[in-house]
Amino acid sequence: MDLKAEIQSQMKSAMKNGDRVTVDTLRLLLSAIHNDEIKDRRELTNDEIQRTITTLCKQRGESIDLFRKGNRDDLVQKEEAELRVLEKFLPEPLTDAELQSAVVSAIKESGAKGLQDLGKVMKQVMPKVAGRSDGKRINQMVRELLSL
Repeated sequence: MDLKAEIQSQMKSAMKNGDRVTVDTLRLLLSAIHNDEIKDRRELTNDEIQRTITTLCKQRGESIDLFRKGNRDDLVQKEEAELRVLEKFLPEPLTDAELQSAVVSAIKESGAKGLQDLGKVMKQVMPKVAGRSDGKRINQMVRELLSL
């Protein structure tokens, strides 16, 4: 089953169960997917849908940080609940060891010698770990390993 159909199925189940948070979150997600499809003028692939989900998760994370700074615990709880719903549709994140292994192999493949080759390594590693790790985390690990 493709990811969009799975999302729609989960939304129907949530409607039947009366789970407002899940219904609202999945409606927002389907709306974002629909907007991306209109922009691209075609159906999105599962990878593209996962990128949309990742973007929404990042937005929730940023909102949570800002709401914590503003002492808005009610909004923090709402955003965290939405984040949990969205994360169900993403693949398992890479562990540090798995990410390090991918970065080390990308360094070897690209023949990188130092920080000046950061772009080469990032270009190699990003497609391999797409949707399973945050770009900032990857960049930080590449920098650490290249500066050794």
